[in-house]
Amino acid sequence: MLKVEGVSHSYHKQGWLTRGGQQVLHDISFEWRRGESLGIIGESGSGKSTLGRLLLGIEKPNAGTVRYGGMPVTRRAVRRGAISAVFQDYRSSIHPFYTVQEALMEPLRLLKLDASPRRLAELLHQVGLASSYLAKYPHELSGGEAQRVCIARAVAAQPQCLLLDEAISSLDGSVQMQVLRLLQELRSTLDLGYIFITHDIQAAAYLCDRVMIIRQGRIVELVETAKLPHVRSPYARELLRKVVD
Repeated sequence: MLKVEGVSHSYHKQGWLTRGGQQVLHDISFEWRRGESLGIIGESGSGKSTLGRLLLGIEKPNAGTVRYGGMPVTRRAVRRGAISAVFQDYRSSIHPFYTVQEALMEPLRLLKLDASPRRLAELLHQVGLASSYLAKYPHELSGGEAQRVCIARAVAAQPQCLLLDEAISSLDGSVQMQVLRLLQELRSTLDLGYIFITHDIQAAAYLCDRVMIIRQGRIVELVETAKLPHVRSPYARELLRKVVD
């Protein structure tokens, strides 16, 4: 279980290029249960990506705790494979001078897992790519193919939780749907759970069991997906109305 309790976070002014004195998260508390898919929905600037970095242990909250299995989340815990991540910018997620084979081997070697050619081909097969892609470089891949490689790289660590931070937002509409279907398949075949950070309510409703809506760093709704049409907060209702319109 991933448990977030009383988390607040702010950025303090350090220079003219930094965000100065801005609190981006306010007293955030929730739990992610193993095997579930939890959507975190918010508009740009809502604090959802900052929350994602805290969940991964990339940053530490100014107040509150983030624990996985009862222990504080750290980068080391993430490296051990309990939590993996897929980000929006699939191009920068893969070293430009690595082949797909080298990109997939990196986390496997780090975690001392099977990095045989057979295992690499299996990982590509899981995301719908042929083993011939092992010899390709990032610039030879389409956006959808590159993001599939990123997903394969993330699941190579055999995580319990896969955090997806706007992982489909840079893709074309039809490709987005293909990736969402792939994520549904992987969830059942690999016993994966997701934390799906997005601004897209429709995508979250498709993939997630529960959704949490954030506004200005505060949780305004946390409901089962089936109950989304009955949310109470005016902000959440307005987001839903925009989708319908």
